[in-house]
Amino acid sequence: MNRIYGKTAMAAGIMLVGMAVEAFAQQTLNLEQCRNMALENNKQLKTARLGKTMADYTSKAVKTKYLPHVDGLAGYEHFSREVSLLNNNQKNTLSNLGTNAMAKVDNRIGSVVSNMVEQGLVSPEAAQDFSNLMQAAGAPFAQYGDDLGNTIRDAFRTNNKNVWMGSIMVNQPIYMGGSIKAANEMARISMDMAQNQIDNTTQSTLYAIDNAYWMAVSLKNKERLAKQYLSLVKKLSDDVQKYINEGVATRADGLKVSVAVNQAEITVTQVEDGVSLSKMLLCQLCGLPIDSQITLADEDAATLQSDDHEVEALLTDDGYDASHNQRPEVRLLENAVSMSQQATKLTQALYRPHIALTAGVLFSNPNVFNGFEKKFKGMWNIGIVAQIPIWNWFEGRYKTNAARISTQMAQLELDDIKEKISLQVEQCRFRLTEANKKLIMARKNMASAEENLRCANVGYKEGVMTVTDVMQAQTAWQNAETQRIDAEIDVKLSQTALRKALGTLAVN
Repeated sequence: MNRIYGKTAMAAGIMLVGMAVEAFAQQTLNLEQCRNMALENNKQLKTARLGKTMADYTSKAVKTKYLPHVDGLAGYEHFSREVSLLNNNQKNTLSNLGTNAMAKVDNRIGSVVSNMVEQGLVSPEAAQDFSNLMQAAGAPFAQYGDDLGNTIRDAFRTNNKNVWMGSIMVNQPIYMGGSIKAANEMARISMDMAQNQIDNTTQSTLYAIDNAYWMAVSLKNKERLAKQYLSLVKKLSDDVQKYINEGVATRADGLKVSVAVNQAEITVTQVEDGVSLSKMLLCQLCGLPIDSQITLADEDAATLQSDDHEVEALLTDDGYDASHNQRPEVRLLENAVSMSQQATKLTQALYRPHIALTAGVLFSNPNVFNGFEKKFKGMWNIGIVAQIPIWNWFEGRYKTNAARISTQMAQLELDDIKEKISLQVEQCRFRLTEANKKLIMARKNMASAEENLRCANVGYKEGVMTVTDVMQAQTAWQNAETQRIDAEIDVKLSQTALRKALGTLAVN
């Protein structure tokens, strides 16, 4: 018994889950929901938002150009040979400094003693003894001189086969010809361009979603119309078949109606396929799986009511900006003009004087502050660096003129797009006016077609009208209803197009 209850509870749970899934799958969406979903899931819009974030970081990076920059440098170098401040002869002289000095002294004393021997002042034996005594006494002085020379020689040794070095430098721009200011202004303009690109993508997304939504609604209404028409011709086919059995109608009348039934069934199939494809497109724009089962809030409405006051306000928009600043495309082109002007200033800055304050500390091993000492020692420095262009064969003038021409081209493109937008706005207004008039005419024609169909059915039953007359009345009714649906949708699409032309298309 418990097993039976458990299976029953499990089956009930599965049924409830299935009903919940089906209810979720059959979600109903209105236009605003579709718009919000499209704006949330549109990949191009996400890219535009990332572009704004990137522009913000770029702007912050450019602002750091006003601040001092600190750079550190460290390195090690090994050289195959040492730098020598003394040549080989000087090294040999220093190494034998004492020996050479004592040799000169001995030669001088020997010359004096020889003269004294020749003059008979001293005997040769005494001169020889004196010479030996001087050589014995001068040997320590010679060695001391040699040692002193080697010490001096070693003091001049650079010992730079292995060199370690390091430095910390600080650079503070003082005047860069206006390049830093121009770069910051270009970064600010880039942020404006990123925001305008977001607005442009937003309006394009809303325009696409509005068109897809109303196209799906239109096809759904036409599907309902096709099914109503199929019901009419089937009912007529049943009536004709009865009349054929009674001998009132001919077989030819039945064949005519059968052909109309087949054509109506084909039309229903085609419209159903169109509805499925249009909803797939709408799901794709909304970021939903294309096989999602959605129902549109306006697809079952008998008529699509339009706000006459809203239409009138669009047609007589007193707040219309003749400069079209509400259009993101225009603002993007204005940004391009401003960007080109700043690029001209940046080009001019390259050929102006640049002045910067520099300071730093330098360390090296070996160092030269106490001879060539194998220790890390350093010194600090501070100064001003100025770079002044003197002659460049008019390169700066040529580049500046080219940049100014680029600005003029951007301004001409801006003026051209403004003229085209003015024409587009007027065309959209004419289209909305014409769509509104067609809607009024279509509703009147629909009333006449319904009355004509009613009279044809009554006349056929009374025998005063033929099957052909009834079929013509049904076709006229179908055409009138189709024109009414197209006119209602055209009014909605014309409103969307005019708002986009005015730059006022946005989420309510």
